[in-house]
Amino acid sequence: MNKAVHGILCVILYMAVLTLQNTCCYAARQDDHHQLHPIILVPGNGGNQLEARLTDAYKPSSLFCRLCHRNGRWFRLWFDPTVFVPQLTSCFADRMTLVYDAAVDDYRNWPGVEIRVPHFGSLQSLLYLVPHLKHMSSYMASLADTLKKMGYTEAQNLYGAPYDFRYGLAGPGHPSKVGSQYLQDLKNLIERASLSNGGKPVILMAHSLGGLYVLHLLNRSPPSWRWAYIKHFVALSSPWAGTVQMMLTFGSGYTLGLPIVDPLAIRAEQRSSESNLWLLPSPRVFGNRTLVTTAGGGAYAAVDMARFLEDIGFGEGVGPYEERIGPLLEGVGPVGVPITCVVGAGVETPERLEYGPGGFDEQPEIVHGDGDGTVNMLSLLALEREWAGVKGQSVRVIKVNGVSHTSILSDEVALKEIVSLVSGINSIRVVENLKSKMK
Repeated sequence: MNKAVHGILCVILYMAVLTLQNTCCYAARQDDHHQLHPIILVPGNGGNQLEARLTDAYKPSSLFCRLCHRNGRWFRLWFDPTVFVPQLTSCFADRMTLVYDAAVDDYRNWPGVEIRVPHFGSLQSLLYLVPHLKHMSSYMASLADTLKKMGYTEAQNLYGAPYDFRYGLAGPGHPSKVGSQYLQDLKNLIERASLSNGGKPVILMAHSLGGLYVLHLLNRSPPSWRWAYIKHFVALSSPWAGTVQMMLTFGSGYTLGLPIVDPLAIRAEQRSSESNLWLLPSPRVFGNRTLVTTAGGGAYAAVDMARFLEDIGFGEGVGPYEERIGPLLEGVGPVGVPITCVVGAGVETPERLEYGPGGFDEQPEIVHGDGDGTVNMLSLLALEREWAGVKGQSVRVIKVNGVSHTSILSDEVALKEIVSLVSGINSIRVVENLKSKMK
């Protein structure tokens, strides 16, 4: 072949490739919505709104609670700004409290309190915890806006799956009515989202506690269902093995940084939460490391959790912890779904609590270690470490330095990582479609 002919063929080939690229890019631009895998956002602990209604069976604990006794009407329970008023903190705590009913081996609401989760399936209760205080209570608003800029549209290929985060799950043989119903509702939402988007499998994007719920849904679903409906699981700041900070919550109460609120006033309510038991440090990961010390020489590791609960005065929590939660803390096997963990790092995180002479009624000195400010790095990386090298199970970790547990939902660098990740997941679909069209 002479050089002239060779040159002409090269030009023709180049033009053909250029035309194909332009055609493909144009097709992708024209059909962006149809190329995107649907996304379902699953919030973390405290990450969505709750509404309550009081019945005649409700017995207010104080005069102030009687004054604001809104009998028969639904009202916002979480997040309720009245928790900042010291006299009303106990009212809030009463209504948020769960009761463990040993007779049925399950949890229920405080007598006379009905609670519902509004707007399941939409983003409405995930964006802001208090809609009229958006600048103070933003939660997933920045994340949702970022996904919308990528071409996602609420109720078409972008959904929310809020839940009553006070409840958890239980090990085999133990009922967990509320938690199990949520898993079924989430499963139904996944199937509907896939069906309404041409059968494309779903990207599950969960924050914090939501990641544990998603992991157990995948573990409890047959492989055929997972392969058909789940494209990727994106876990944002998920505490796979609990947190040391939760021992602070149980020991002396934790106000989430809220000013004025007395931690002891909400400690009993926080101890009653089933999901908080689930978030205590797992013995399988934290082992014999000393996590809590007392002035009297006491020391507690994750393997001593039952003794810790007894010594802080919460002996009634030992049974549910050992029998219901214990099996969950042992971990689950690989689920065969690609998982990417986006985590904050390099933020001071409680690693050991040192209680003084005042005992558990006073706040401890805190020794910090690495993590995202809430979850220890040991817990954030637990899944990657445990499943490393497991055939058929992909687990990738993206660390974002200096980003905290909640700011991972709004930090510019973190959002860029999430955009890149979601774009990559969706590009697989685009390439597959183009290949099929060119055959």
